[in-house]
Order: sequence, then C-alpha cells, then structure tokens
Amino acid sequence: MTEIEQAFKELKSDLHLRPVYHQLDNRIEAHIFVSFLAYCLQITLKQQAKQHAPGITPRAILEKFKTMQMIDVHLPTTDGRELILPRYTYPEKDIALLLYKLKLKLPNQPPPKIQYQPNKCGADLLPKTQ
Repeated sequence: MTEIEQAFKELKSDLHLRPVYHQLDNRIEAHIFVSFLAYCLQITLKQQAKQHAPGITPRAILEKFKTMQMIDVHLPTTDGRELILPRYTYPEKDIALLLYKLKLKLPNQPPPKIQYQPNKCGADLLPKTQ
C-alpha cells in the first residue's frame, strides 16, 4: 500500500503530472498511456540506480542529464548547399561517471545531412522594414 501511495506521489511531483482536462476519449487514453510509460521509465531508472549507483535518486539523475543537449551545426558550402551536423554535447566528468556507473552508453553521433540552400541576393540580406 505504501509503495502505491509513493508511486502516486512521484507521478505528481517528479513527472509534473497535473489534472489535464481532455474532451476526447482517445486523448484521455493517450495521456494515461504516456503517463504510465513515464512512470515505468522512472521505476526502471530507480532500479538501475539502486543496483549500480546507490545513493542517487532518479530526480538527481534526470537533473544531471538535463545538461546534455543535441545541437545542429549548419555549415554553408561553396556550391550553395548547407551541411548540417547534428551533434550531442560532450558530457562533463560527473555525467560521464554517472553514465559509466549506470552502464549506459550514448548513441553514436548522427550522420551529417546535406540540404539545398537557395542563393540569397543582396535584397534578402537587408533588414525588413515594417
């Protein structure tokens, strides 16, 4: 009983679930499904932390992982195209240690993409007047 009550507390606080008023049944079901998946992921993270990095809470782990970002680097080419390099930020030492302790690996960097970029004339570079 106490575990169930604790689970509801965690759903409300850590996952920031608040009453949401949906009008359609499929939206209600989708909201419940996503909430349940979030809860399952949190419990899995809690078990992983208990086993591999005791003393750290799922909330603390998520706070640390918030600093990780994925950015797109846009590089123009000489032939009018644009090279897009999606990149993950490099984890700091404490995050790298946490990843190691939890036995998690970051995925490989995604491959670059090339996109056609139409040539801009001088008029396109001027600030727009209102």
